Amino acid sequence: MEDEDCKDAWMVRPCMLYKEEYKECTCLKGRFHQYFIHGKTIDCSQWERDYENCNRWSKGGDKKALAEIVKSETDRRLKRLANHYKNNVWEKRTEPPEDWNKPLPDWMEKEFQTSYLQLRSQEMKLDGAEKPPTAERTLCVLL
Repeated sequence: MEDEDCKDAWMVRPCMLYKEEYKECTCLKGRFHQYFIHGKTIDCSQWERDYENCNRWSKGGDKKALAEIVKSETDRRLKRLANHYKNNVWEKRTEPPEDWNKPLPDWMEKEFQTSYLQLRSQEMKLDGAEKPPTAERTLCVLL
């Protein structure tokens, strides 16, 4: 199914996320936030169009809907990264510095000896149970 028309299909989010973004954009709290940040409310119709296009693509395989949603995601990404691309103050690296893994300075090593992470690491070694902490507890993940 992965042909030339679908090569950017990875950019499409789950459809439910577009619906949630639209609801967040149009709710009272969202409108108040927009007015506070921008001085006016913003147009939320793109989120609604993205949701409709996502449904047409995921349920019916509509390639025109896929192209529209990929364009929307690309535009959104370029807008978000515009200031990064315009930045001419910092020189961008092509590789990490040569000494990226050199030892920490003595003062930092000394502070690390009494840090919570170091103390917790020593406790785990003393218990002889260097098992991952997730084995004893569950993790809650919010998306």
